[in-house]
Amino acid sequence: MRKIVIGLSGGMDSTTLLGYLFNQGYEVHCCYFFYGSKHNSYERAAVLSIIDYYKGKELPVSLYTFDIEEIFKRSVSNLLKSGGDIPEGHYNDENMKLTVVPGRNMIFTAIMAGLAESIGAEAVGLGIHSGDHHIYPDCRPEFIKALDCAIYLSSDHKVQVIAPFARHNKTSILEQGYELSPPVPYELTRTCYKDQPLACGRCGSCRERIEAFRNVKALDPVKYERERDEEEDILY
Repeated sequence: MRKIVIGLSGGMDSTTLLGYLFNQGYEVHCCYFFYGSKHNSYERAAVLSIIDYYKGKELPVSLYTFDIEEIFKRSVSNLLKSGGDIPEGHYNDENMKLTVVPGRNMIFTAIMAGLAESIGAEAVGLGIHSGDHHIYPDCRPEFIKALDCAIYLSSDHKVQVIAPFARHNKTSILEQGYELSPPVPYELTRTCYKDQPLACGRCGSCRERIEAFRNVKALDPVKYERERDEEEDILY
């Protein structure tokens, strides 16, 4: 069976990627990173539930956890515990750039590539999508292409980088997820960037998720801090 390494954050994109790769016949090795983000503990709980779900379906999945918080202690980002408040608003608003963590995807992918080469996996899979392109420079197609080239060369042509959803938006990812079997457990996922048990429904990440579920005319199975507000287009 072909092996692949992915980053599993507990969000709907990486969870859909996990389900997608099972349907492609992969044995999936998931990596979770503690890097000092405000929502790390909630992501971690989601990841553990998702892994248990797929193990219960007897699918070939394993989990590796990396604590790299020290690496990001001097990084400047509102997504980190050391940063300011998580901005609220539309996910393409300029203030969402405050959540950029410099070098994050490059560092994560380098670690995953090292693991992939060590266990004989053929690729590293990323859950990057087109909605990330405006705000996050390390989610753009040109970066993925360069990253793939660097990893391929550094592994002596053993490991490549793939991002199956790179040109899809969150709505398209959700549509694909609903076609997968077993069903993607969206009720277990965590999307919100804030340090609180319930998703806020107001940060850019929440709003993008809410919009995707609205677009596919499906009920988002997670609860939000706020009930439906027509004026702000918040779904509950």
